[in-house]
Amino acid sequence: MSAKMLQYAYFPGCVAQGACRELYLSTAAVAKTLGIELIELKKAACCGSGTYKEDSQLLEDTVNARNLALAESLNLPLLTHCSTCQGVIGHVDESLKESQRNNPGYVAQINELLHAEGCSPYRGTTEVKHLLWALVGDYGLDALQAKVTRQLTNLKCASFYGCYLLRAQKSLPDDDPFNPQSMENVFRVVGATAVDYCGRTQCCGWPISSYAREQSFQMAGKQVEAAIAAGADCLVTPCPLCHLNLDSRQPEVSQVIQRRLGLPVLHLPQLVGLALGITPKELGLDRHVVSTKPVLAKLGVS
Repeated sequence: MSAKMLQYAYFPGCVAQGACRELYLSTAAVAKTLGIELIELKKAACCGSGTYKEDSQLLEDTVNARNLALAESLNLPLLTHCSTCQGVIGHVDESLKESQRNNPGYVAQINELLHAEGCSPYRGTTEVKHLLWALVGDYGLDALQAKVTRQLTNLKCASFYGCYLLRAQKSLPDDDPFNPQSMENVFRVVGATAVDYCGRTQCCGWPISSYAREQSFQMAGKQVEAAIAAGADCLVTPCPLCHLNLDSRQPEVSQVIQRRLGLPVLHLPQLVGLALGITPKELGLDRHVVSTKPVLAKLGVS
């Protein structure tokens, strides 16, 4: 399939439509520039970010089976730009496909619940794909490189993958969960330099922030400090929940670890968008808590 023909059932998630609106804006801008069609699933529900299963695994599976069925009704893969949504929905899809083989009664139970609500049944005919993997595996790095109009030369980027993207599923389509390279490969094709540091595959602390705030911020601070020590100009993450802990809460993190940080944190499509020549305003780079001006200054972008 050529890049111009790419279509996805788009699951934007909750955070990108609220606290991280810039992710929603930048994803739309990048998709438009690359000729990727996103058909937004307006009737989709929150994936639960892993909390539904604390009350009921059946609840988590049913809610997300419904989300998957919405994509299946379009005969399209479900696309998300959130590592957490990818992990939760991808895990449910993987688990239900296994149940279709080994425990079909469980899937039938879920479909009965969906039918009672007037929803389409889960069939297990689609796949869940993060924007990162769509760019690397579907659009292709060579095709992406051909679209670059602004080389991000001399910009040192530290990746921050997020736990759910790497560890929620048994297999990843375009990466290695123990030594991922997809983000670094994107950095390379847009002209940026990948910074290797110990925190890129670790946890930002978001999952425990609601009940262990200080420990959460210590975790976030540890990762930001490590990236700074490695010489990074910015962190780049494919997860808005990681972005909240690393950017929106960075002033509070600084207070907890008693060190001034000030490291900009970009969403993946913002970085790609800059390389595609999209304006900082269109990418929502003025919406961050930690100013992105040092990144733009290094690139000579106003």
